[in-house]
Amino acid sequence: MKLTSKTIEQLLSSHNLLVSQPVTYHEFSFLHYDTRQVEPETLFVVKGAFRPEYLENAQGITGIVSENQLPVDLPQWQVTNVQKALSLLSMAFFDYPQKKLWIGAFTGTKGKTTAAYMTYNILKAATDNHTALFSTVDRITGPKASDRKKSDLTTPESYELFKDMRRVVDNGMTHLIMEVSSQAYLKQRVYGLRYQVGAFLNISPDHIGPNEHPNFEDYLAHKLMLFDHSDKVIVNAESDHLSEIVTHAKKGHDKIYTYSNAEKGGEYTFTSQSSAIHESQLTVQASDLSEMAGAYRLNLPGDFNESNALAALIMAALAGAKHEAMVKGLDTVFIPGRMLSLPISNHGVAFVDYAHNYASMHALLKFAQSQYPDGKVIVVVGSPGNKGVSRRADFGRVVSELADVVYLTADDPQFESPKTIADEIAAHINNPRLDVHFEMDRIAAINQALLAARDNDIVIVAGKGEDPYQKVNGVDEPYIGDYAVVKNFVATHQGSLTIN
Repeated sequence: MKLTSKTIEQLLSSHNLLVSQPVTYHEFSFLHYDTRQVEPETLFVVKGAFRPEYLENAQGITGIVSENQLPVDLPQWQVTNVQKALSLLSMAFFDYPQKKLWIGAFTGTKGKTTAAYMTYNILKAATDNHTALFSTVDRITGPKASDRKKSDLTTPESYELFKDMRRVVDNGMTHLIMEVSSQAYLKQRVYGLRYQVGAFLNISPDHIGPNEHPNFEDYLAHKLMLFDHSDKVIVNAESDHLSEIVTHAKKGHDKIYTYSNAEKGGEYTFTSQSSAIHESQLTVQASDLSEMAGAYRLNLPGDFNESNALAALIMAALAGAKHEAMVKGLDTVFIPGRMLSLPISNHGVAFVDYAHNYASMHALLKFAQSQYPDGKVIVVVGSPGNKGVSRRADFGRVVSELADVVYLTADDPQFESPKTIADEIAAHINNPRLDVHFEMDRIAAINQALLAARDNDIVIVAGKGEDPYQKVNGVDEPYIGDYAVVKNFVATHQGSLTIN
């Protein structure tokens, strides 16, 4: 929709963001924050490391929103927080698509993507494929293949968020499941957005570093903001820092939907029946959410995935899903890059997973170890550059605790040296019996690990899953994905290897 001077003034003033404004009337047909994307009659939002000379070749900008007045002859709205302003203006420009959607949101250090996909799959069945998904892996805005695209951020910039939400509504979707990261609140990407249900899965140190959260307290505080913007809230009763989480949730909610394993004290509980490489079985106990009760086959292994499944079931129940859709959704759910396994004759089993922090790595290694107790645990792992610096120490710690062999390699190094990152991980390895290898070519590292594995061994390839690129020096370099590397290994060695 068009943005007028009156609309802009009302929006910014209602949130106490407006410092100054032009005195004359203006109307804008387009909105953006990237000078390369402007169109005629664009209201341009100045954010980040912006320089006035960027405007020289940007034809079509007829107004500016900025925290500082720029030396240009254009109408300008000066604001106290440009990220908040961008979110408010974006939702108005795309005509408030969130008002036409039921929105459920997940946050947590691990499991957001898994729980989101589970809920999405259940609600797809419940709504006759009228459910969308915004996740770390994919952004799915409709039912067609062309409506699916790879995500570049767990929670995108507010402009992209509401732009894609508009597509969701235009495609006839009625429900949206999304992941909400701590960065989304830190960077004001979801400012002004409210959810019908918000779920808090767990918390452990992550995303702490120079360009992210300064400490764990700040990280947790931004995670907890999900409660402030959700009509109903779901909390994992087995989470660390539970007292602080529940205390914050109670500030705005009389009822909190707590969940856990049957022995851990949640209001909504499950019992694990069995878990194997390709599936697990669980039973959900009876409760006031009657559609959830019963037995389920989950198309994923691991008790940690069963916990995520219960969170997904609660959210789906609150969205009105029936039991039949719940059973179908969990039975058929597939998550790209998550818990992909490939048994390889004479070379053990390879697991490919997106695990990218201590909590998810620990859960993955413990599960794999329980399935193959007689073999070695061989891990291929790296860590991203220019973010999540605390993960480097965490990876050193977790491989020291649970691995026998580790191949340190490149992940998404960005503007850092992969070897320097690997050295930082190695500096936190404190198990002298751990066999440590360095190979910065990720494909070569995976192949070396697979070649070294024997019949009862487990090879864990962690961090990238099926990502189609590696971020190197600001460029998305094409990458075939970890699982494709494993499959290629099998094909190359097919004379001596066969898939069981």
